[in-house]
Amino acid sequence: MGKKQAFILIIFVFMIVLLNNFFMKFFDIPVDFRTKFASRTNNTIVSSQQLVNLTWREIKDAYYDSSMNNQRWVRWKEHYRGKIRTDEDAKVAIATMLESLNDPYSNFMSKEEFAEQNIDIDSKVTGIGVNIASIDGKIYILGVVDGSPAQTAQLKIGDIILKVNGVDMSGKAISEVASAVRGPVNSFVEIVILRDNNKIIKKLKRKEIKVKTVKSLIDKDDKDLGYIQITTFIGSSTAKEFVEALEKTKNTKGLIIDLRGNPGGLLPNAVFISNMFIEGGNEIVSIIGRNGYRNRIKAQNTQINIKKPVVVLVDGGSASASEILSGALKDYNKAKILGTRTYGKGMVQQIVPLPNGTGINLTIAKYLTPKGIDINKKGIEPDIKVELTIDDMKSNNDRQLLAAKNELRKMIK
Repeated sequence: MGKKQAFILIIFVFMIVLLNNFFMKFFDIPVDFRTKFASRTNNTIVSSQQLVNLTWREIKDAYYDSSMNNQRWVRWKEHYRGKIRTDEDAKVAIATMLESLNDPYSNFMSKEEFAEQNIDIDSKVTGIGVNIASIDGKIYILGVVDGSPAQTAQLKIGDIILKVNGVDMSGKAISEVASAVRGPVNSFVEIVILRDNNKIIKKLKRKEIKVKTVKSLIDKDDKDLGYIQITTFIGSSTAKEFVEALEKTKNTKGLIIDLRGNPGGLLPNAVFISNMFIEGGNEIVSIIGRNGYRNRIKAQNTQINIKKPVVVLVDGGSASASEILSGALKDYNKAKILGTRTYGKGMVQQIVPLPNGTGINLTIAKYLTPKGIDINKKGIEPDIKVELTIDDMKSNNDRQLLAAKNELRKMIK
């Protein structure tokens, strides 16, 4: 990529941001590459009763299903009128209202949970630097961040986290385990892991970790193959990091884009990356808002258009923005999708700041792939199905990546 192309790409990024900021304002989705999400925190102090009343109104006005899951929504206002005394009362009331929508993506966030969103947007965490997943009720380490306390302590992929500071982690949700592991900078955390049937105790000193959301390399055995992993679309620097990854792999003849375990994130990041593969004027994704309004997001004309063969790796952890990118590339035959069926999250959430530093994550729309396919609860089926087992992970045998390399070599010839 020459200087002229790089300049054009910077202008293109700016245009995409402006375009999608306009779109997000229409739907009031809080997404901005440049502004830290912390600035949206509402620190106004209100009573617990007022918090419930305000939240009831926000849900009523913004939830994508105007029938409110076929219920008389005003009943909740009547039910809680004058009954909320404490913050815990408010939390239970709001959670109950949201549960009545039968929507797993709409939830209440406490002050602490809402603040966690700021960390995600800024791509920084205070912890030990591991990627974890829950498999059959056990918490496995699936990745270790370079230069992190976890790497220094020699934690490994395949280790099972049994306890954190003496608390049993078996059966715990990922969020609970992550919260237990994280903590103030320079504080210590004790972790008990299981490795090869041996229990090992590790004491680690937490530190602030800057997380890169995009990683890239050129295959050491085949210089024709480039590899780009996008771990999340939530980071404010994801678009920039992807451009840098393209520059590093520019001399390869084919690309593997790894979206496995990527839970999604900011819509403009998915749109921006998709736009590099799809010709201007073609639809990338369409958003169906409240009462059926449909907004089509189309690719913009740019001199940057990637035409080399591409294989996209996906699995059951690839969701939301990951499915927007993989769905668009599949619909236009711009890539072969390899792995296992994706998660199936075809809904769009709005993070709504509420008084007292709290907030709600509220579903305000759904999206369709360019061919008009609704993937919610269905996922995207890969063109080539390849399973990855726990034994593969423990032995560091990535059969999906190997299959992707073989497929890409066929596409290059």
